[in-house]
Amino acid sequence: MAGAASEVYEPLNQYKPVARNIGIVDGPFEYLTTAGVRLPLPFTTRMTVVRLGNGDLFIHSPIAFEPALADRLQAMGTVRHLVSPNQFHYAHIGEWSRAFPGAIAWASPRARKRARSRGIDVRFDRDISVEPPEEWRAEIDQTAVPGGIFGEIVFFHKESKTLILADTIINLELDKIRQPWRFAAKLTGMYYPRGQVFFGMRLPLLLQKRKTRAAVQKYCHGSQNASFSATGAGSNRTPVRLCNARSDGRSSCGLSGGCPSGLNRGS
Repeated sequence: MAGAASEVYEPLNQYKPVARNIGIVDGPFEYLTTAGVRLPLPFTTRMTVVRLGNGDLFIHSPIAFEPALADRLQAMGTVRHLVSPNQFHYAHIGEWSRAFPGAIAWASPRARKRARSRGIDVRFDRDISVEPPEEWRAEIDQTAVPGGIFGEIVFFHKESKTLILADTIINLELDKIRQPWRFAAKLTGMYYPRGQVFFGMRLPLLLQKRKTRAAVQKYCHGSQNASFSATGAGSNRTPVRLCNARSDGRSSCGLSGGCPSGLNRGS
């Protein structure tokens, strides 16, 4: 399974443009571990790279450090912002920080505590909040998507109208994953071509409808692309829209509760 899926997303550790000043890098497979035990579920890794107007690079959910990749990124700009979007996407920030001591490591809510509890060698410099910091406010917006322990800070690249996500929406290719994961993906609707909100976030989203609606209202009508960082084995790499056109001319939203009224849009 790993070999077949990795071929889909090769070349690995190569910058792939999505739009002007934004692109992605697909990384190697990794495995979930619980209590030191590796689970039989490989997942693909990906980071999103945004080049800011001053030449600084904003790196969302950094993948495993690789020297040749680092050299290529340095040719594009200055590695400045290493961003953890949620408490599950931070493990390689320490590697990049040691290679680039001038970079700022940004912690999402709960990331510091989780890193300490798991013995991950990472030192965070600043915390991510609901509002974007001055360093990228003019070019990247952000907000919080409630999801309990899976809650995430999502980002919006204004120039390309690209929504940058980590786990909020899962879009798995069924032919790239084995049972029982294929059945689970189909049961939960988290598969290509539409994808769906991660099942672990659905109840918290329903219980926090006001915050969920605010997050959807902020970006659903304006985003044209979605860039996913690490969404599981066989995760489709084709950008999908947060709002999808329906046959009746209305739109459906990937977040629980649907799109707020007034946010209907075409393809």
